[in-house]
Amino acid sequence: MRIAIWQGQSPASDLTSAITQAEAALRAAGALGASALVLPEIWLQGYNQPDLRARALAQDDAVFDRLAAVAQQAGCGLVIGYAETAGGALFNAAAYLAADGQTRAHYRKLQLYGPREHALYQPGAQYVTFALGHLTAAMLICYDVEFAPHIARLAAMGVDLLLVPTANMQPFTHVADHTVPAMAANHGLAIAYANYCGAEGDLTYVGGSLIAGPHGEVLAKAGHFPALLLAEIPLPDPARISTQAKDLREI
Repeated sequence: MRIAIWQGQSPASDLTSAITQAEAALRAAGALGASALVLPEIWLQGYNQPDLRARALAQDDAVFDRLAAVAQQAGCGLVIGYAETAGGALFNAAAYLAADGQTRAHYRKLQLYGPREHALYQPGAQYVTFALGHLTAAMLICYDVEFAPHIARLAAMGVDLLLVPTANMQPFTHVADHTVPAMAANHGLAIAYANYCGAEGDLTYVGGSLIAGPHGEVLAKAGHFPALLLAEIPLPDPARISTQAKDLREI
């Protein structure tokens, strides 16, 4: 299975730009045979914008129908992050729009990062898994993927592939360089980690979007500029899969 990532600069509250970039990346990923494309965290509004409450979208907003139609035309699913309004609360969310044009999954970030996110958002409360071709997939968002217990629980649920929108900024270069590949290797699953590049307000993003295979191998990685990444997710080698989960000694 081929998975794609779009690493771009923040649309910065320009919804038209966000949609245009998403549609172009979707069509390109579909033409290259990708089964799904992952975009960065809060892509539709831009992660570090001051007016997210005013620009938040409901799950049934028409923008998702438009993107789902493009996903269907491209034959490529889409994981897209956005600020979601629901029941008077704001969530850091992501939706999976499948290649058949249906919304197959919706996820809310569990691990809010820093004072700003805690002031803005309510945390999510559950994992979400879904079928993606022959694989079982799940979404996490940014900081979530740095918590080994979450990865371990998803692996125990049979998840093969994590699709992770992120907004990773300076100075945290170690996350893409070391943490994400280690999480993949330690838990025997693939991870597609889609970051921003460039600057947005007082944040400078580190780029470095990557696709890591189930043994921690880096299958594709971006630098510091806009890029469309594509990689074939390999079948895991049973002889190389980590046995930590069954070998752990509790003391």
